[in-house]
Amino acid sequence: MKIHLTLVSILSMGLAIGQQNMNETPKAKKIEKKHTTHGDTRIDNYFWMRLSDEQKEAETPDGQTQDVLDYLNAENSYLDETLKHTKDFQTVLFDEMVGRIKQDDASVPYKKNGYIYYSRFEKGDDYALYCRKKGTESALEEIMLNGPEMGKGQAYFAIGGASVSPNNKLLAYSVDLVSRREYTIHVKDLTTGKNLSDKITNTEGDAVWANDNKTIFYTKKDPITLRSSQIYKHVIGTDQKDDELVFEEKDDTFGCSIYKSKSGDYLMIVSYQTLSTEYQFLDANTPSGKWKVIQPREKDHEYSVSQYEDHFYIITNNNAKNFKLMKTPVTKTEKSNWIEVIPHRADVLLESIDIFKNHYVLSERKNGLNTLRAVQWSDNSEHYIQFRDPAYMAYTTTNVEFDSEELRYAYTSLTTPNTVYDYNMRTRTQIQRKQTEVMDKNFSPDNYVSERVFATVRDGANVPISIVYKEGTKLDGTAPLLLYAYGSYGSSMDAYFSSVRLSLLDRGFIFAIAHIRGGQEMGREWYENGKLLKKKNTFNDFIDCGDYLVKNKYTAPDHLYAMGGSAGGLLMGAILNMKPELWNGVIAAVPFVDVVSTMLDESIPLTTGEFDEWGNPKDKKYYDYMKSYSPYDNVERKDYPNILITTGYWDSQVQYWEPAKWIAKLRDYKTDDNLLLMHCNMDVGHGGASGRFERFKEVALEYAFLLNLEGITK
Repeated sequence: MKIHLTLVSILSMGLAIGQQNMNETPKAKKIEKKHTTHGDTRIDNYFWMRLSDEQKEAETPDGQTQDVLDYLNAENSYLDETLKHTKDFQTVLFDEMVGRIKQDDASVPYKKNGYIYYSRFEKGDDYALYCRKKGTESALEEIMLNGPEMGKGQAYFAIGGASVSPNNKLLAYSVDLVSRREYTIHVKDLTTGKNLSDKITNTEGDAVWANDNKTIFYTKKDPITLRSSQIYKHVIGTDQKDDELVFEEKDDTFGCSIYKSKSGDYLMIVSYQTLSTEYQFLDANTPSGKWKVIQPREKDHEYSVSQYEDHFYIITNNNAKNFKLMKTPVTKTEKSNWIEVIPHRADVLLESIDIFKNHYVLSERKNGLNTLRAVQWSDNSEHYIQFRDPAYMAYTTTNVEFDSEELRYAYTSLTTPNTVYDYNMRTRTQIQRKQTEVMDKNFSPDNYVSERVFATVRDGANVPISIVYKEGTKLDGTAPLLLYAYGSYGSSMDAYFSSVRLSLLDRGFIFAIAHIRGGQEMGREWYENGKLLKKKNTFNDFIDCGDYLVKNKYTAPDHLYAMGGSAGGLLMGAILNMKPELWNGVIAAVPFVDVVSTMLDESIPLTTGEFDEWGNPKDKKYYDYMKSYSPYDNVERKDYPNILITTGYWDSQVQYWEPAKWIAKLRDYKTDDNLLLMHCNMDVGHGGASGRFERFKEVALEYAFLLNLEGITK
């Protein structure tokens, strides 16, 4: 059971932070803890804030747990008191954000196996209805999952996977009620509308059907590290304890998952690591058959597999930094049999492939922008779909039908709401199926300006920056600007539209995304030059992008703000230590800031799978390099800008104690009077609040923090 303390109980106890009023700055107690590695000793005065899952879940808190809860609640109370003058403004912002969302919205329907599937919201509901119709869109609606009813009364609620059996009669779906991404799978009889007795706990969330309509495969997580490490087979109607383990990933630097080929012919198990993958396949008609490895794993070899007729099509980085496309017969899958289809290109990153009966579509990236390239099987004729904005995001979406001439893709830019198209690959014509409505009569894309510029950073690299602002905003250095980035794991941050962001733009803010190294916008090398022993390029790029925006009069240091989350929160911590004077304010969301301690502790969820991204600090060269930038280890006695930190008590990816320790140390060290605030949501994890609208309360808080610093109060 989760533990919640009321304000009365907090004030009535002898707190770990000492007896204090709500408006007094929280002060965490210090208990010295020495960590010695490679002969180097680090002092951690706030190590006591770390709790085990058992402590957090206990019905009655022990002394340490109580101390932690007291501190977190005191920080929340301090934030509330400090920003209480913005409460009404936060409500205004929240109402604006929610008011722009179409209340009774629905997804674009797609066809699969004789049914049309879609989800829809009813007015005022936080959660969706998952529906289908047989044959045509005019048929009777069948509600498979009633999200509002299922989520009623839950502090957190999320539906994970939802998969219908090949005969269309059963639905395997999963639910998370804790926000640790540990899903329980249930099976529903779509004929009767009732759940079967099957209940499968501690899973990744997806259930994959064999073709016999009675066998499902699922991925189970390690209960401590949450690593997806086992694939099980479950027969409908049996108890989970009788499920058969069909594969266990014993290398703790790998995770694993399972999916089904688009044709429905094969089941696929993929073992994945940051720099290596391995696939196994099985005929979906023989769920008790023997799995076969396609290509045994090799260090630094990544590949992905799709199927077309009697061949596997493989995207691989074998002797191809930016990946190439190969094919091989299903009967001869080892690398020695692979034949080149699309060669490696130094200036184009090959990201994925969508396969149809008459065409295939390549998702590529060139000069930092998405491209979609359609190729005809019969004669290899090809063409690219054309896009219009200087910075945008385009991606293929729900394409489950094999025998189709139409590609469904989505397009968005900093000024264009997300738009779904059905594109005919033969006639090269397209139909707009849906554009997300902005429920504001004054909104028009023409009211906003989008730019794409390049900042030359300190080592000569040219870093793209995507920028948007309202028409008429003065570019004379007086405008406030929020600079956002992520910069890790090769995750590219493309330019996308946000109706929520209008609350900043309409009040004079400029918004910019820095496409820094560590992402993969400019190709694989862009990623490789922002990881491991080159990680500081990520931080330097972001700082240099900030300097570029100041130099070119988009803003000035007293109006420049930075924001990032998770690994982007690490970025925020690093740039705060490296150049605090460049920013007037920084928002660090669920920030990964205690890098050395976390990467040394393999019991923490996901740590072992991160070694290829950050390095293993058991190796001294990685330890020394990590320590040189780890935000928590590099807090100094100096002035810092205004800072807002957000976290979730149940976060399984970046545990709450990292930001809690960080803010405690910042409070102890900083020499300024600027704001230092933390919001810890006691009900949620890494992804924040569940529900369609609830999450905007935290966004409203973040925006009020920024706007308040600019003296904007309405």
